[in-house]
Amino acid sequence: MTQGQDLELERSPLALPSFRYAFVGLLIGNVFLALGPIFVRMADTGPVAAGFWRMALAVPLLIVIARVSGSAIKMLSPSAFWIFALSGLFFAADLAAWHLGIFQTKLANANMLGNVTSFLLPLWLFVTTQTWPTRMQAAALLIAALGSGLLMGQSFELSARNFTGDILCLLAGIFYTAYLVVIANVRSAMGAWPVLAWSSIMTVLPMLGMALLMRETIMPSDWTPLLSLALCSQVIGQGLMIYALGRVPAVVFGITLLIQPIISAALGWHLYREAMTPLDWAGALLIGLALLIVRQPDQKPD
Repeated sequence: MTQGQDLELERSPLALPSFRYAFVGLLIGNVFLALGPIFVRMADTGPVAAGFWRMALAVPLLIVIARVSGSAIKMLSPSAFWIFALSGLFFAADLAAWHLGIFQTKLANANMLGNVTSFLLPLWLFVTTQTWPTRMQAAALLIAALGSGLLMGQSFELSARNFTGDILCLLAGIFYTAYLVVIANVRSAMGAWPVLAWSSIMTVLPMLGMALLMRETIMPSDWTPLLSLALCSQVIGQGLMIYALGRVPAVVFGITLLIQPIISAALGWHLYREAMTPLDWAGALLIGLALLIVRQPDQKPD
């Protein structure tokens, strides 16, 4: 099975129960992932060290869940080992750049640039499979892009002060796209929980190494934010994302990631009294509309 086939389903099964369950899981997973930046900011370790603990604390639980679910963690073949090793490097680079960027730019910038995967993943699929998007897919992507611009447009600010954080968050989105592309190579041959367990294991040491090189504070005095980060972001959030990978088309997968900026904006409105303007609400509605459109199969002419 090719990489494109791993990420792309036949368009006809969009209404099947397996797709519906995966899509609901994808929605829930994005909700939990959107909580991650809050826990990173609450942690009293360095930002990269917080990513290390997210992995290290999640690994034992992921192994237990894999065994309970009947998917034992087996030894890897040489080829699978190198695939997971590469995925771990990409994921570590993603988390390190994202966590650092959160503190060096505005939250709106971090969310918008960090979710560039929403458009890079479908673009990668179209290029590698040498296929054009369907009418529904193209319309959904355009509407999602417009919604993203409206949602973050008024608060998005490019300036010298935010430049470093902006670049870091953009790099995080690129690295996350690479992680998903690499992990798709083993997702079709292995259960979701073993895939997530192995990818998390391979991410631990690179994260720790980067945190030590940056001389960050490693040991926390308060474990609550880190435990919450590991459970919400890695176990539940990434667990549901990996479950959905290969079960929904890449375009649907990508556009669904834009739920995270919507939730972040809503949390900012609720927790930090950051007002949402009519344009923000309009952007959120457009992203919701894009999700509805992309689930509809193209109508064939009579």
